[in-house]
Amino acid sequence: MRSEGSPLLLKIAALACVAFLHVPLLLIFLYAFTTEEKSFQFPPPGYTTKWFGVVWERQDIWDAIGLSVKVAGIATVLALILGTCAAAAISRAKFFGRDHISLLFILPIALPGIVTGIALRSTFGIMDIPFSTWTIVLGHTTFCMVVVYNNVLARFRRTSGSMIEASMDLGADGFQTFRYVVLPQIASALLAGGMLAFALSFDEVIVTTFTAGQQSTLPIWMLNELIRPRQRPITNVVAIFVIAVTFIPILAAYYLTREGEHTAGAGK
Repeated sequence: MRSEGSPLLLKIAALACVAFLHVPLLLIFLYAFTTEEKSFQFPPPGYTTKWFGVVWERQDIWDAIGLSVKVAGIATVLALILGTCAAAAISRAKFFGRDHISLLFILPIALPGIVTGIALRSTFGIMDIPFSTWTIVLGHTTFCMVVVYNNVLARFRRTSGSMIEASMDLGADGFQTFRYVVLPQIASALLAGGMLAFALSFDEVIVTTFTAGQQSTLPIWMLNELIRPRQRPITNVVAIFVIAVTFIPILAAYYLTREGEHTAGAGK
């Protein structure tokens, strides 16, 4: 016997989960406009837009944003190159232990960030590598590469190998085959993986803490500001910026991945 109440209960549960996830984000937007500097009152005693002007004039915030964008951009490029090469090797080559190696590629994103951070910090210390922008980039590439690898590998597995073989039989070299056959097939997966990698890198804080030294990316700047009870609305304004920078690539990657799946399915 079907229960008429189940669908309604499921809808209520789904709405409750959505509210649990997103109401705190709405509070960030609300308190970015509050007139109160050091405490959170609900409802806020008043509203103002002055904090956006304060953020605009803070050079330390712009420096942190610049470093975060730089690190995320470089890490994304490296992740695209390394992740694509790894996915191509795993999907096209057959050798003993292939599944185990694929698991090793995925493992960094499954580990807690603090474990990865401690491991990287120990490695840099043993090798006497000074902390710099490049140590942050290397740390971020470890998990950004996994995102690209997963996206591209899934696309390779849905792409017919006969197309590559036909291209080579018709006289195309490796570069021409990649440019005219492989790249159009995996382009949306590359773009989606790159956007996800950029979003993950931009707001990463744990690994960055262990690899940044004295440098301050935007998430580290926010963490330091939260410890100090001064002008908290400034932190909320910056948080809005972080939400926008990470949400847009993730949303675009979601639709690109869906479009790629439909395209691959049509090709079959």
